[in-house]
Order: sequence, then C-alpha cells, then structure tokens
Amino acid sequence: MPDQTIVPEWENASKKFCKKTDKIQNDIYSSFIQDPENWLFDLGFCQQHAELSSSINYFAGISRLFIHKLSRIPELEALRHKAVVDISDHELNQFAQILPMITGAEYLNQEMLSRLWVRLGTSFSLQIQAYGETVASFFHAKNPLVHLAGRVFFHLVENKNSDLPFAFMATYSAGMGGNGKPRHLPLKHAIQAYRDDDLIKLLSTVYTAAEKSELIESLIETGELFHPLAWSSDEAFCFLKEIPLYEESGVLCRIPNWWKQHSKGVRLNLSFGDTIPSFVGMDALVDFNPGLLLGDTTISSQEARKMLEASEGLVFIKNRWVRVDHEKLKLALEACDKIKHLAGNGLTISEAMRMQLNPGKIFNKAAGGIEFSVSNGAWLESVIEKLKNPGLVKNVKPGKGFCADLREYQEKGLNWLCFLDSLNFGACLADDMGLGKTIQVLAFLSTFKKKKTLPASLLIVPASLISNWDSEIEKFYPGLIVHVAHPGFLSSNSKKNLSEKKEKSVNGSKSVQKNKKELDQYDLVITSYALAMRYEWLMDYHWHYVILDEAQAIKNPGTKQTRAVKKLKSGNRIVMTGTPVENRISDLWSLFDFLNPGLLGNKSEFTSFSKKLKKYPQGYAGLRNIVSPYILRRLKTDKTVISDLPDKVEMKSFADLTKKQIVLYKKSVADLKETISASEGIQRKGLVLSSLMKFKQLCNHPDQLIGTGEYKESESGKFQRLRGICETIYEKRERVLVFTQFKEMTEPIRAFLELIFNHKGLVLHGSVAVGKRKKIIQT
Repeated sequence: MPDQTIVPEWENASKKFCKKTDKIQNDIYSSFIQDPENWLFDLGFCQQHAELSSSINYFAGISRLFIHKLSRIPELEALRHKAVVDISDHELNQFAQILPMITGAEYLNQEMLSRLWVRLGTSFSLQIQAYGETVASFFHAKNPLVHLAGRVFFHLVENKNSDLPFAFMATYSAGMGGNGKPRHLPLKHAIQAYRDDDLIKLLSTVYTAAEKSELIESLIETGELFHPLAWSSDEAFCFLKEIPLYEESGVLCRIPNWWKQHSKGVRLNLSFGDTIPSFVGMDALVDFNPGLLLGDTTISSQEARKMLEASEGLVFIKNRWVRVDHEKLKLALEACDKIKHLAGNGLTISEAMRMQLNPGKIFNKAAGGIEFSVSNGAWLESVIEKLKNPGLVKNVKPGKGFCADLREYQEKGLNWLCFLDSLNFGACLADDMGLGKTIQVLAFLSTFKKKKTLPASLLIVPASLISNWDSEIEKFYPGLIVHVAHPGFLSSNSKKNLSEKKEKSVNGSKSVQKNKKELDQYDLVITSYALAMRYEWLMDYHWHYVILDEAQAIKNPGTKQTRAVKKLKSGNRIVMTGTPVENRISDLWSLFDFLNPGLLGNKSEFTSFSKKLKKYPQGYAGLRNIVSPYILRRLKTDKTVISDLPDKVEMKSFADLTKKQIVLYKKSVADLKETISASEGIQRKGLVLSSLMKFKQLCNHPDQLIGTGEYKESESGKFQRLRGICETIYEKRERVLVFTQFKEMTEPIRAFLELIFNHKGLVLHGSVAVGKRKKIIQT
C-alpha cells in the first residue's frame, strides 16, 4: 500500500482449491482481520508447502526466516521478549530481488523490508510477554514442527598454519554475559559444570547429529569433540558438507562467510556485449564470451586444468577457499570450448537479454548439464547503467517551438527517451499520474522537427483523452502539425481534417500512395484504440513512432484491439501508463511484445517461465533485470527524485460528450433558441440560467437530466473519463475524493466507483447526520 502497510486481498482464482488449502487461506485472512498487527508473524508458522499466492508466499518466506533465526538463538528462554534477531543487507537485497509482480511492488524496497523485519520482532516481543509459559511451548502452540535450537555450537575458522589451514572447536552457551549477550565456553567445561541428566540434555543435539554423521560419532568416541582441533582442508570439507545435518539436529554452526554465501561450485558465465555492435536496436548482433566461475571467483582455463591435478574438495585460489569437483570441472571446460565454437557471429541483443529468463534455451546441450549464468559485457553494461539512471544520460534540449519549462525530472525523462531512440529501443514512460508524461513526450517529438524527411508519428489514446492531448499540444507545442483521425473531431492544430473523408478511409478505398502523401504532411496523427482497428490506412503507413497512451489497453494479448495495434508498422515505439506495470506478470508480456518484440520470448515461452516462478522465485530478479532498463517510473512521493514538486498539482482533464449527450445537447440548444425567442426581460434571463443548470446535468450524465436512473457508463463522457483516472488510482491502492455539485449524483457515482474499487465508498452530503460526518471523515 502507499502508506507501506501490507494488506491481504481476496481475488478470483482460476481454479478450485482443496478444502485444506481453502482452510489455510481463510485462516490467514481471519488472522489479519482479528489481529492486523501480528498476522505477518503468525504467517511464518504456516505450512511451507501450502498452495498460496505468490505474494502471500513471499511474505511468509520473510516471516519464516525471522522465526528460523529466532529459534536458533541459544538463550531464547532466558532472553524472551528482549531477543534481537538480525538480518544482513545481503539478505534484505535477496528478498528485494525475488519480489513477485504484485500490487504495490513499487513501494517495497530494502528500507521497507528492514522496517517489516523490526515489526516482526515487535510482534514476537508483545506476544511472548503476554504468554505465561515457556518459549518452547509458545512455538509448539504455533506450529509443532518448529523446534528451538540447542545450546551447543560447532565453530570452524581459517587457520594461518598452511599445513592445517582450519581450526575446529565445540562450545556451549553458558547463560547471559554482562553485556547482555550469550556467554560461550569450550564444551570441555560442560563436563565439570553439568552432571548426569543435565549433561545428557545439553548434549542431546550432538548425540542426534552423531546418529547421522560418522565424523561427529568419531569425535565423541575419541573425546576430540571436547578439545580445539587443527584440520586439513579435506577434514574441513567433510565437516562443511554436513552443516545442514548438524543444524537439523539442533546444533548451531558458526562457519566462514564464503561457505555461507555458498560455494556454488563450478559454473559457466556468458558475457554479452563487450564491444559496440555495428548498428543498434534489438536485432543488433553483440559478441559473447564464455568464462569459468568457481564459486564467485573467475578462473582461466589454465587455472582450471591445474586444479584437475590437485585433489578434490577445498582449494585455495585467489586468496579464498573454493569447492572443487573434478568431474564437473572437466565438463565445464568441455562446455566452455563448445560454446566458444558456437559463438560464431554472436547473438542479437534481444536474444542475449532473454537468456536471463531461460539461460539453457540456446546453450543447454553444449553446456552438458553445467549451471551457467549470464552477465553484461563492458559496452552493454554501460548502456544498461545509463538506462537505469537517466541522470547519467547526455542532456538534450527540446526543439524550437516547444514553449514549456521542464522540471529537472522531466528533463531527465526527455534525455532518457532520446537515449533509447539513439539505440532504437522501445520505451515505457510510466511516471506517476500527474508528473507530466504528456509534456515529456511532446518535448521528445519536438527534437525531430528539424528532420523534415521523417514520416509522421501515430498516437493512440482512449477516445476520452483526445481533447486533453489537443489542449496540451495547443498550450505547449502549437507548432506541431497534427491530424486527429476521429469522426467529427477538428483539432485546434489540425492543418486539414481528413475525418471529413472518413468513409473512404474506413472502407480502405483510398490508395496507399495517396494516403502516404497526405500523411507525410503531418508531424503527428492522433486516433483512438477503437478506430485503430477500423482505419486500414493506419496499417498501410510506416510510422516514425507509434505511441500508446494508457497502454494498459493492450494488456490482454488475445483481444482484437491488442492484435490490431501490434500490427502497426513503425521505426520505434513508446508506451505511456500511470498504472504500475509490474503489478501483474501476465500484463507485462503483452506490453513488451508491442514495445520490444521478442525481448521476453513468445507467449508460450513466457507462460512456461511464469509457471516456474512459484518454485524458483529467483527468476523474478532476472525478469526485472531484463525489463527495468526500458521502464522509467518516478513517484510523486519520492522526494529523492522529485524534490521541486509542489504538494498539490492541479490538472484539467477534459471529457468528450457521448453520441447520446451530443444529440440531447443539440436538442436542448434548439429548444432553448425557440423558447428564448418568444420571451423577454427577466423571463429570458431565467430561461438562460435554468438551461445552464440543465446543460450541467446533461454533461454529468443524460440520466440526471431525463431521470431514467440507469446511469450507463457508455452514455457519459465524464463517467468514462472518471474510470480512466480511477482505474490507475485503484491499481496503486491510493484513495480518491470525487466532488459533485448535485446531491442526486452521489449515489450513481458511488455505485459506479464500487465496480472499479471492488468495495463500497463513503458518501458525504448535507443530509448525512452530523454525528456520522466525523466518523466518515476519519475513516
């Protein structure tokens, strides 16, 4: 939510769930309703393999990590509500990376995740203070499968002795020290400090581990467990491999960070775009180079072959220990050679970036089962860095005739659009509503004015926005030569109105050559989504740019409207939307299939990728890496980006009359002329004033004037425009105040908006009891 609260919502499911899953989902929602402050903490005790939505699973994962870390604190029974659970920046970043495409994702960052972590700690603290029994019984009541850790620790550290480079020691937690932290003593002291049953209880986790580990069993039998030990790399490797086993048994392990962050073993890394391609665009060919990674350390083929001569296990290379598997290393070397042979002339930028979604699609056979990752080379990385940070892009000035002063963030938006244009990449301008997407696009179009040989650009908008665009053009860029391809609409900037010949255009009887010659006279042609399907001449012309406003209109790839828009021929494309583009993963593919076709693969490939995300949420990071360079979204609330924005921005939004409103308006005007000609004096003034009121009612909705009471959206331009504004507000889960002069309009507006916001709104007018007004305002 915009206020950074996390609120679960019910949504329609595409399939039925079993009774068990239904119960779990209802329990989660009931927990939120009954205890909104603590429901997230309780969510972590939910069954890990329950069939839940991606968003609920995501937050459950954060809560589970908190509970796991909490249960690993050795003196938790003594600490109780004073226990502190830490999370590293690395862990926070990992959660930020795997965030699913969910409503409100744009508000979630590491700072918010950090606050969420603190909130989980507060929830535990408050609950355990109110709980009269042990912490162990508290956890058991929440979920019997969650157990507290024991008090024994296994430590492994690096040793300066080159022959025995590791040191092992077992300790136990001996209560709280003076600094309020657990006090660790060597395990040998426990033999003197504890007797019989108490010692057996303390060592119970160690005995459990010994049942599964020959190493620990041997250390107990020889008594070496109770003394510090110097180990070889082979002994340390044997120990490290069994860490999960020890932790499952309740033993706490303190080991080097390089193993924690995981020695991933050997894998391939494919680096794309080290050098500048001969031309730009999604079809430009970029070079790529395969390399070897051992853990996170880059190694050469020569270094890899040397390792094959050494023993398996841990190898010290480039000042760090890494895990070596001879068989995998051999396969990796062979795969590297095969892929170098396959490299040929390179891959297109689109193919290279798409590999982050499915790295194995192109090279899986050559890789021979070896894991591999994808990275950007020097040139491509510098391009991506600029796309993600518009402040790094070269400054561009608007063209002559553009008469508006851009704010700093709008200048950056212009620079970003021009940079993408220079690369021939499509752009998604997704700034928050009210930040001036229109003015940035007009400034961008003004930069082409001096290039007289360019064809016209096409702008497709909802019909309700044509008047707004016409007004903005007249105000900020009156020199733009515009044609509005919409029946009966004559733009204030139109050089000539082709709509007068609309029948010939619609039926496609005009020749392509004649249309081209006619359209070449314009800088910009504006039409609606509905007419884009009907005007065949739009398909015949090759546009400089095709620009979509309110681009969520093509989110459904199967509709005729979307298919028609995607058939348009153009040099490049821009989409504009105030709706968060990452709310739904299903909408993202259709948007990018128009914007940069092929970047996310075809529909079936993307669907296959999407299905795997629930099991492998790491894929969300790859998806964001692919799409984020082409999306520019700034929020009104982000003062670090938009420091000079006033607290309130006033914008006029025009609504066109519907056919029914036009007919009734003309009839009302004709009736008024007839009536007014037969009246005089004060009677004439009264007629004018009463007619003005009727015209206001008619412009709201014909039903307000004629009193039929249906209030169909299709019959009111204002209702249609209100939907366009409020759908964006709903997608961001923000709030809206709608004012009307007429009390009788409050109920129809409330009923209409309920369909958009999926819940009833509040209505306040003079007839509402005084006692209820304050409650409504405070809600």
